[in-house]
Amino acid sequence: MKDRWDDRTLLVAEDPDLLDALLRLSAAAGTEVHRAVDSADARRRWLTAPFVVLDGASAARCVEAGMPRREGVVVAVRGAPRSPDWMHAVALGAEHVVSLPQAEPWLVAAFADAAEQAAGRNDLGRVLAVVAGRGGAGASVLAAAVAVTSARAGARTLLVDCDPLGGGLDLVLGAEDVAGMRWPELTVTEGRVPAGALHAALPAPAIGRAGGELGVLSCARAAQGPSPAAVAAVLEAGRRAGETVVCDVPRYPTDAALTALADADLTALVVPADVRACAAASRVAAVLSEQTRRVALVVRGPAPGGVGAQDIAAALDLPLLVAMRPQQGLARAMERGAPPGRGNGPLTTASRTVLGVLHTTAGPATAARPPAGVR
Repeated sequence: MKDRWDDRTLLVAEDPDLLDALLRLSAAAGTEVHRAVDSADARRRWLTAPFVVLDGASAARCVEAGMPRREGVVVAVRGAPRSPDWMHAVALGAEHVVSLPQAEPWLVAAFADAAEQAAGRNDLGRVLAVVAGRGGAGASVLAAAVAVTSARAGARTLLVDCDPLGGGLDLVLGAEDVAGMRWPELTVTEGRVPAGALHAALPAPAIGRAGGELGVLSCARAAQGPSPAAVAAVLEAGRRAGETVVCDVPRYPTDAALTALADADLTALVVPADVRACAAASRVAAVLSEQTRRVALVVRGPAPGGVGAQDIAAALDLPLLVAMRPQQGLARAMERGAPPGRGNGPLTTASRTVLGVLHTTAGPATAARPPAGVR
């Protein structure tokens, strides 16, 4: 049977002050570690731990004990590294020698990344932005339905409300009474947010099927919305954890909305099938084309004047993602607190199509450079 500690970072440090600092950083990342008391204890988990952090003295002891080279090793020291620190790091195959306190933010991120990868979420997640072509187009309903459909299919999913004037996305899900933090209560600034800690703090409405997990980060019934830095940190947390992140983005370009659009792998523009909606959406589409990497069209019926989805796609010069028939009884069901996306109607079918395209879309290319204090 696999050792229950195998998924935890292995920490070996003889310097008590440095050990305290490393334990504090792992706690800030929302992760747990196994502290080995010596190299003999460390050997039992040396090859199975996803991440290994050593101080300078412990690195020397591990070299003396003949520990094999492996990936995922970091040597942490206070101040500038000494020549022996570099020699021991090379002998163990360490990827970095980090200097504290300068490298503390980087090390928090490394602890969090290791924990998320160990949980089997190695692939980067995908971010979807949903934007209305005009008021009342149904973008918030579609965003909620896509998130519910994703979670019901077994995926860990994060639904992010970027519209402070929308009244709160929790209301769309019938989750206004579900305990958890909303944007005004969540203090998120620049830096790394552990995805596990984020989900634990957020409302998790019942979606009617086990297997997935849905966290909802909603605006409240106030005009105070999230900051761009907070949106960026939350989206990065979901992406790095391999989650499906769905953002309800207002059509007016707030700084937070522009941040979500810039990070989105796919942006779905929701347009009702009528001429006036098409005219209004043309201006929104022009803004989106400058702010996000890929825009596709969701046309929502009915079409009282007989305007076809392909006609709207041609007028807006956008690819048609899906044409969605009206769903009978949707408004009544949502008024009773039933979240959209739970049944098998047109809304769920459209949501599955959107998710299919999202997860076949190429993700962002990332090239992280070590910050100061990380070598």
